[in-house]
Amino acid sequence: MPKVTEEYIQNKKKMIINAAYALCLRQTVSTVTMQDIINETGLSQGGIYRFFKDIDDIFSNMLLFLRQKESIKQKVDEILAQADELPPGEITNLIFDMLADFMKRELMGVEKIDFELSILAMNDPARVDKILKNIPDTGNMEYLTKRTMEYFIEQASVGRIHPRVTVEELLSFISSAYTGIQTTCIVNNCYRHEGNPLTQFFQPEIQLKTLAKTVNYLIGEE
Repeated sequence: MPKVTEEYIQNKKKMIINAAYALCLRQTVSTVTMQDIINETGLSQGGIYRFFKDIDDIFSNMLLFLRQKESIKQKVDEILAQADELPPGEITNLIFDMLADFMKRELMGVEKIDFELSILAMNDPARVDKILKNIPDTGNMEYLTKRTMEYFIEQASVGRIHPRVTVEELLSFISSAYTGIQTTCIVNNCYRHEGNPLTQFFQPEIQLKTLAKTVNYLIGEE
């Protein structure tokens, strides 16, 4: 019997992960079953279980792959590296322009899956904990929050910004507002509500530009 190579194993895993991702784009995450993945890949049930323990193990590996593939960490670092050269308001605009581009590009992909996982977490938190527990990598938003907190604290300490609220209050507001914008854009673009006259305004670039203006006001940029 021929020896199974590591390349063969990784290719099979990638095929299964890609199938799960394709299914998550066509369906809601909570409705994807192991049988769906079997049908999508053409592999037998034993062929799937040879590489993954269960469907949640597949989802866990899929999310890890997507986090690495769709990372914004380098772009965040590149923007904040210009903190001493650009006015704080321009740094804010660059960050939110980058987020708008990411959200628009991944609205029907990573953003949709993250949103559906958050819904699943409300109904089955133990399952989502199981999916996420083996993902050691820091997510995009966690990394952005950490770096922007450092940035705001440093800029305030040297008098380049004069926040109207505490840094903690500012970041909690940004996080809440971003989540609300993300949810609104996903619902109105992925699960369309026909006839809503505001649908054209529920677009990442429009919503996040308004949020950037609000953040600039809160950090003391008129």
